[in-house]
Amino acid sequence: MTQRQSEGPRSSGPVLSGPEGGALSHQRPRGPIWRTSRPMSAVLVAAVGGGALAALIWTAATGFVEPYVALSFCLVIAVGELARITLPGHREAAPIASAGAISYAFLLTLGAGPLHHSAWQVVAVVALGVALGELPHIAVGRGPQVEDVARRVFVAVLLAVTFRPLAEQLGLSGPSVTATLLMAALVMLAWLADALVAAVLRAERLRTSLGVAVRDELRAQSAMGAAIGSSGVLIALACTVTGLAGLLVFTAPLLVSQVAFRRHAEVRRTYLETVRALSRVTEVGGYVENGHSRRVSHLSHGIACELGLAEAELLELEYAALMHDIGQLSLREPIAGGATVLASPREQRRIAELGSAIIRETGVLDNVAEMVRRQCEPLAGDGDEGVPPLGSRIIKVANAFDDLVGENGDPERRAAVLERLRMDTDSEYDPRVVDALASVLCRP
Repeated sequence: MTQRQSEGPRSSGPVLSGPEGGALSHQRPRGPIWRTSRPMSAVLVAAVGGGALAALIWTAATGFVEPYVALSFCLVIAVGELARITLPGHREAAPIASAGAISYAFLLTLGAGPLHHSAWQVVAVVALGVALGELPHIAVGRGPQVEDVARRVFVAVLLAVTFRPLAEQLGLSGPSVTATLLMAALVMLAWLADALVAAVLRAERLRTSLGVAVRDELRAQSAMGAAIGSSGVLIALACTVTGLAGLLVFTAPLLVSQVAFRRHAEVRRTYLETVRALSRVTEVGGYVENGHSRRVSHLSHGIACELGLAEAELLELEYAALMHDIGQLSLREPIAGGATVLASPREQRRIAELGSAIIRETGVLDNVAEMVRRQCEPLAGDGDEGVPPLGSRIIKVANAFDDLVGENGDPERRAAVLERLRMDTDSEYDPRVVDALASVLCRP
């Protein structure tokens, strides 16, 4: 592969992992080991963990009410946690475990006998079931996303500490309209609280706008949340009539839904892996430097989060950033080092248009193709089409930065390239995007 002809020699330097595990070229500042860049996640995990431990100790000391029933629900929660799935957006879910936890929190009677287990016991059973279900994953090196596990226990805590006291005060001892409406209302409130917590954690992790994160979480969790919540209420009501048989009967439909969600997630993951593999063709062929597409994708993702793009827009941008140089496959001779920023405007436009044409052949990535086609246009646009899409402007900045920096970790070089981009914000680069890039590079 030809070496890049750019602003000075390249040297290797320290790098920092980007949002998807890629390399962003800035050094991590050192500090006390107890400091964390995600305090809200640490607070949630510590609070839920402490509460679960306290509930386990208290319940063990006072004794379990109806231990056979508690054991049955604990095993269902453990099996559900063992069968957890990862949904798009790196969201981890355990529908069967969550529905089992909700139903145990709402359980009033079992067949003909009333149940009087406390909120403490509910939390203890849920925490124990979750822990048992995660042990096999941990044993084979598939540790969970701790904050997602904490959120699942958090929902059970909310429902237990609100419903159990209310059920005693209202004298609820079996299925009734009042009990059903109360369960439905509490499930809705708990789902909204969980979505808000998830949004706060997402905004903290991606460094994006909280409002955007809330909309993304509400949209992403609506279908799964409705299935889990309704199943939890149905199981609790069914068990009052059929006993523990209702726990198995009404878990089956949720299992079917979980299989459908898993297949959807696998299809989307396979699609993304295909795009990533396709983006490697230009690197294997010697048209661009190794790792260039991945670095541009990670930089674009960080910039887009800084600017508050929604999750669907982030996914399209990732596709476009990965394939932004695919048009170089049509070149007879590779550009030196693959640095399109050093090519003539005419050559840049030709590469972008050819890349867009290749992407359009898929028939399903028209927005991605449009971003790729207009990535080389100046800030004011080219012709009568107006200003290029924000995704195109982001890719233009990220590509230019990586073309001139690459894997070089020298802070002076990065600062010089960033200043060069700022000098062209009147005509070539969007100043908001350049400022967002500077913020991404300055993150600890």
